[in-house]
Amino acid sequence: MADALLARSTLDPLVRKLAYWVKLDEADRAALHDLPHSVKTLPQNGYIVREGDRATHSCLLLSGFAMRQKIVAEGHRQIVSIHMKGEMVDLQNSLLGYADHGVQMLTAGKVAMIPREEIVRIAYERPAIGRAMWIDTLVDASIFREWIANVGRRDATTRVAHLLCEFSLRLKVAGLGEQTNYELPMTQEQLADATGLTSVHVNRTLKSLEAERLIERTNPRRIVIGDWRKLADAGDFDSSYLHFHQNEPALMHERSA
Repeated sequence: MADALLARSTLDPLVRKLAYWVKLDEADRAALHDLPHSVKTLPQNGYIVREGDRATHSCLLLSGFAMRQKIVAEGHRQIVSIHMKGEMVDLQNSLLGYADHGVQMLTAGKVAMIPREEIVRIAYERPAIGRAMWIDTLVDASIFREWIANVGRRDATTRVAHLLCEFSLRLKVAGLGEQTNYELPMTQEQLADATGLTSVHVNRTLKSLEAERLIERTNPRRIVIGDWRKLADAGDFDSSYLHFHQNEPALMHERSA
């Protein structure tokens, strides 16, 4: 009985995340809680899956942060998204059969590994869960599109400000930080790999945002946003691509007037 309750609590973040997109009944929730899984502790920079590997499991992030990345021929890295507690960070690779990109831990953390065939089974057997997983991957794709636009068509200040705004909302919704005061889980080198800049350029850009009083850094990772709407303006930020619920409390979605 105790083991069953422990397993149930382990997969609670998955239930909460999918229920955010689609209303799940008690049978759906029980089916999710009953998914077979194993829990692993991974170090910082530990791989969940490497590009080219056959994906045998889907990964639920229980703690810490993870990143999707592509490595180009010259060995340079492009970070294409960041994931946090409660997110299925390898659903796409699992459903496609093999990994066309790598997923690596940004920080140390714990993951629940769910067999790929169990993900496919529950998605077909329980339509509400299948729809929620579908929406989850569509929102991931929406974020990918925004990141492409960020790297391709925005200047350095706008790129970094945009990323800081995205983190502020996503961390708040995940219960991992306040909207205007949070710990950024990325080094300046990783910010550079996410924004297509150099580490030196990222450093200059952060200092520029500080000089304009849009942010304050009480330590290298702590971001305090002085005026969220002005930062959103600087970052050309409109949160509609995140597809948060309209009634999400205390979130500032729109650009300033």
